[in-house]
Amino acid sequence: MCTQVAWKQMRVVTALLLTAGLSGTYAQNTPGATTTTAPTSTATASASSRLTLQQCIDVAQQNNLLVRQGRLTVANSDLQLHQARLNRLPSAVFQSNQSINGGRSINPQDNTFVQQTIKSSNYQLNTSVTLYNGMVLQNTVKQNNLALQASQEELNATQNNVSLTVAQNYLNVLTGTEQLAVAQRQADVTRAQLDRTQRLVNAGSAPESNLFELRATLASNEVDIVNAQNTLDLAKVALMQAMNVPINQDFDVVPIDVPDPNLDPYTASVQQLYDAASTNLPEVKGADLRVKSAGLGVEVAKGGLYPTLSLNGNLSTIYSSAASINVPNGQTNQTTVGFITDPATGTNIPINISTQGSDRAGISYGSQLENNFSQSVSLFLRVPIFQGNLSRNRITTAKIQQQNAELTAQNTRLTLRQQIETAYTQMRAGANRYRATQVQVASLERAFQMAESRLNAGALNATDYNIAKTNLDRARASLVQAKYDYVFRTKILDYYQNKPLGFN
Repeated sequence: MCTQVAWKQMRVVTALLLTAGLSGTYAQNTPGATTTTAPTSTATASASSRLTLQQCIDVAQQNNLLVRQGRLTVANSDLQLHQARLNRLPSAVFQSNQSINGGRSINPQDNTFVQQTIKSSNYQLNTSVTLYNGMVLQNTVKQNNLALQASQEELNATQNNVSLTVAQNYLNVLTGTEQLAVAQRQADVTRAQLDRTQRLVNAGSAPESNLFELRATLASNEVDIVNAQNTLDLAKVALMQAMNVPINQDFDVVPIDVPDPNLDPYTASVQQLYDAASTNLPEVKGADLRVKSAGLGVEVAKGGLYPTLSLNGNLSTIYSSAASINVPNGQTNQTTVGFITDPATGTNIPINISTQGSDRAGISYGSQLENNFSQSVSLFLRVPIFQGNLSRNRITTAKIQQQNAELTAQNTRLTLRQQIETAYTQMRAGANRYRATQVQVASLERAFQMAESRLNAGALNATDYNIAKTNLDRARASLVQAKYDYVFRTKILDYYQNKPLGFN
């Protein structure tokens, strides 16, 4: 019976995992906070150690794969934001070209044809900065910043869900431990009664049938102990699985002194719980940030309709092995450029011109780079006229994504309200169950005391005594389950109001 109740409780808790948060970071984590690097190894519980609830949560947060994936998502979003900011800065590109051309080639020095092998070099440094492009760069930075904040909130939500699972399993272990103690105490009571009855039978004051029935009751109590131990072992396995540690590790949990809950009416209404949760829950914050990010995505897409104005700069120089200049060699060359006739003699007298002799010599590498150095600055304007309706289709796609983000945010709030209504109703049902079980246990304890007194006096048979004892045992086990169930449900409602985790 206890196992069935626990199983039903686990199914209810699974439905609440999407919204309730028990992590210590529930109220402390802020959007855009620095994210720790995902661990590369899996944390484990120390052998024969005793772990507190917070230690179990810490181990689960470190080992959970969804949490580690969430940290990577935050890191990737942060990188995209950093890149978007860098895109606003000027770009600079240096490029170089080294070539060898044979045969008939163009001398890059003077663009003349030469018949020789030419070695050439070309160096360029280009820079460009966007002056205006429809606010695309600025809106992209804002969009990525909101996406980073949304990723952080979604990571917080995942961490809260992990913490909730661990807390529920931790309480299941405490429940199983207390139910095991109840079963052991009941077996002790039966053993004491068996010893007392054995003396009465030996004295002839009680029938031997009472002794046989008490022995059967003790055997039933021992079966209850075995069942309670199995339930406790399964609860520990579930806790270890929630922490993502091997189940072969030996550890216990530190008991939490959970006082008997106060059954006064819960102070907050469903609407108050919803108002607090819709403000504090990271799921809602993340969904709202996604809506804002999608809205900026529309503005980024609209930027494609506007002209782009950029400022460009260029530095370049070249070298060619075919480049050469005339170098004086110290000789004088006589060149006849014509003749004149001597009127007196009638002979032709040559006209000579003296020129300085020179040889062709190559220009040095450094001199060519210096002589051929050039600079340029230009403004580049790009005006989109028709691109196959590409920009407008991008705008339409961005608007669809915005509408989808809005529907997701609405669905998150709708789911949150439904879960709060369910949790509130279950809390009230748990309170009623705990109150009724308290009354039942008190009544059955008085009935059992009377049955025990009558059995000792010989006025009651063992069968009726066993019925009274069995009813009390079951009621006490149900009271333990009802107590932890009600406490957990009140803590879920507390965390919808962003209250810290505590069971004292």
